[in-house]
Amino acid sequence: MKRWRNRPQGSNWGDFGDDDQRGRMNLLTPARRLAAVREVREGVAFTLGLPLDLPGGGVRGTAQRDPPRLFAKGVYAQPLNALVDAPQVREVLYDDGVVLFTQYSTQWDAFCHMSYAFDADGDGVAERLFYNGYRPGTDVIPADAPGGPYARALGIENLATAGVQGRGVLVDFFSIYGRAEARVGYDALMQAMAAQKVEVERGDFLCLYTGMGDLVMEMGKSPDAASLEKTCAGLDGRDARLLRWIDESGIVAICADNNAVEKPSIDAKGGPHAGYPIHELCLFKLGIHLGEFWYFTELAAWLKARGRNAFLLTAPPLRLPGAVGSPVTPIATV
Repeated sequence: MKRWRNRPQGSNWGDFGDDDQRGRMNLLTPARRLAAVREVREGVAFTLGLPLDLPGGGVRGTAQRDPPRLFAKGVYAQPLNALVDAPQVREVLYDDGVVLFTQYSTQWDAFCHMSYAFDADGDGVAERLFYNGYRPGTDVIPADAPGGPYARALGIENLATAGVQGRGVLVDFFSIYGRAEARVGYDALMQAMAAQKVEVERGDFLCLYTGMGDLVMEMGKSPDAASLEKTCAGLDGRDARLLRWIDESGIVAICADNNAVEKPSIDAKGGPHAGYPIHELCLFKLGIHLGEFWYFTELAAWLKARGRNAFLLTAPPLRLPGAVGSPVTPIATV
């Protein structure tokens, strides 16, 4: 069922079908996975996720989220023989649960993470929508409504079932900027890719190493939020050429070790605008998933020492129906 008459300018709504919920992951074909497998030459694996109890409180993007909390329902350590009615069994069973904010640490954003106002009906009135015209209230149920919070459409389970395994390519911003704050637009990105001989192909995962993951690890669970705000590189969503390149490149996701992929573009004096234009482009218009707070330090050093930048990336989210995001422990295999 088509949910819109007009689609946003520069969007791909409907290109993968009127009811599509996978977006650019449709480009992650068996051929692209085979290309990714061919990047594995030594069988060495790197974990690209932070411990899920980092970064700690007070950081932009996590201030409204709590760290994981383990708990046990009833008795934590239970003799197994009491559960199976077999006195001769000697094991003691330990069992726990966790209260987990899905986007507290290393994460994937689902397409229902952000909505934007757009007149999709052609009636002159902008309404809030998600990717491919899915709507708050009916397709994405808010927390204060019966059955909410729950994403009936665009939940993170759509990414989980897409088979998130493909060719990752790493651009090393840290080797260029160190920990200095930098907004990276189209020209700077192209210069970095040319210098590092990075070739981005249709169906790739674009990975950005800024060094913020290192800082988060160093700060433990007590991050200096003010310094993190003014440190390391991030994409500049105000650059129209950069936005056009993201579209034309055919990438299926952008994954960064900073807290939002991009630097915020909030103009207090301007009219209505997207504070995070790359989020608007990727999550709303094009169906490109964003990964935030990843950890690339060890992988980046290994690749740089060998003059490489491509690898096999395996990064499925939790298959958690109705969620707007998911923690992830990505693996790079080289």
